[in-house]
Amino acid sequence: MPHILVSYDTSLHDVLDRRRFARDLHALAAQTVDGVTVESCKTRFQRVEETVIADDEPGQALIHLEFALLPGRTAQVKTALSRATLELLRQHTAAAPDTLVVHASVDVTDLDAAYTKHVERGGIGT
Repeated sequence: MPHILVSYDTSLHDVLDRRRFARDLHALAAQTVDGVTVESCKTRFQRVEETVIADDEPGQALIHLEFALLPGRTAQVKTALSRATLELLRQHTAAAPDTLVVHASVDVTDLDAAYTKHVERGGIGT
């Protein structure tokens, strides 16, 4: 926890430094949400080969981030995290060419109460 999924348009592949963005995002999450540590953050990136936005006008790109937290955070905390994350996304996609319109969005949700996890290192589970 938290689990983060970043879906991004293939046209952003060379614009977004994914590892740097994830490190910055993990630090931001730890600063913004009580109980979140950098070590607890997990981010996956998913390149989307085809995206259609509105009337399919060329030069459009989408990046969407889903941020799933353990339940119990207030709406204010989720909103603060969402806004700060969106600003970070904007910073990390600022190098997109002027010919590309980047649609960025963030969704912060609760993990289901049935969420469980297992971490194992060298045969010893924790």
